[in-house]
Amino acid sequence: MYAARLHAVRVRPYLATALFALHVVESRDVPTMAVDEHWRCYVSPSFVALMPVEELAGVWVHEVSHLLRDHHGRGDRVARERGLHGVADRLRMNIAADCEINDDIYGEGLVRPAGAVLPEDLELPHGQLMEDYLRRLGLGPLTERFAWLDCGSGADGLVRGWDLGPEGAHGLGPQERDAVRFRVAQGILGRPGDAPAGWRRWAEKAFHPPQQWRELLGAAVRGAVSGAGSGGDYSYGRPARRSAALPGAVLPSLRRRPPRVTVVVDTSGSVSDAELGSALLEVAEISRALGGRRDLVSVVSCDAAAQTAQRLCREEDIPLVGGGGTDLREGFATALRTWPRPDVVVVLTDGQTPWPVAQPSCRTVVGLFRRPGRWSEDSTEYRRREPPGWARVVTLGSAAGDPS
Repeated sequence: MYAARLHAVRVRPYLATALFALHVVESRDVPTMAVDEHWRCYVSPSFVALMPVEELAGVWVHEVSHLLRDHHGRGDRVARERGLHGVADRLRMNIAADCEINDDIYGEGLVRPAGAVLPEDLELPHGQLMEDYLRRLGLGPLTERFAWLDCGSGADGLVRGWDLGPEGAHGLGPQERDAVRFRVAQGILGRPGDAPAGWRRWAEKAFHPPQQWRELLGAAVRGAVSGAGSGGDYSYGRPARRSAALPGAVLPSLRRRPPRVTVVVDTSGSVSDAELGSALLEVAEISRALGGRRDLVSVVSCDAAAQTAQRLCREEDIPLVGGGGTDLREGFATALRTWPRPDVVVVLTDGQTPWPVAQPSCRTVVGLFRRPGRWSEDSTEYRRREPPGWARVVTLGSAAGDPS
């Protein structure tokens, strides 16, 4: 086990902090290797005896990847949101989490272990997250050969019989776990050419955690759809209950639809490239909060003038054009002219802009870029104008709902 860990550290040095943070626990109840949220790695002695050191190094990296990417916490959130509480649901979650990890961690000195599932094995695309794979993944002929998978509660949030629990020995607390993730992210971003794209995206999010847009948009949308005739449309997908009273007639029912969101991104000269990068992360998270419905998200680039609203296809393809002065009133005007009209307007900015005098006809969320300590309110370079009272304001890179 320890020889395999040293091999993993040699070929993936940016994961060294995480690999040495794992505490090994021998357990004959574990099918292969598994982890819990407290960074314990449970190991079957017979499994280790049969595995070559090079393949075992790949299992080390695989298991620690579950913990770094917080599959435990994400699995719990998905289970609550989608009602996935059965053993079969957790198996699907484990397979989806494995697809997120395995699509780009092997090669370059790290051997793919026998039986490791890849997205193409299930006819799924590369580069997706666990939540995205889970929407498209069902148990059937393609997944039958992976029914043995069990990476433990650290992969899906379901506590196993072998788990030592929070009071057990050698577990890491929440602050210690966050410190390990931060150190690994530092190593990846310090030498970005050494890490695959999936790890670079993870490290950027670790430094710039996106807002919980599901909660923020949920509050805004509940208000947006409370009025008659808004937030919904008639659909024949589920006939109205009153159809039973009219034999021979099929009447549509009023169905709530996910909200349409227009994101206005401040691309003026005062916004740095790093802040524009964090804006793209927020746009991706907004799309995910809407159930992956990119067709419901539009993006407007705005400095002193606003560009045409663009439908979201892929986050990395969004053209953020600008570099001049700032007047987000133009961005608001363009957002409100888009058709269909948005239910929510999200503005991502440094705050150095005049704001509309009149409140828009839809809910508004303003995300302010967190500025480092070198900025001073007395500086001539810094002229943040407080957003108006009718906007919900959050600070990007902070906890969801944290006021600026």
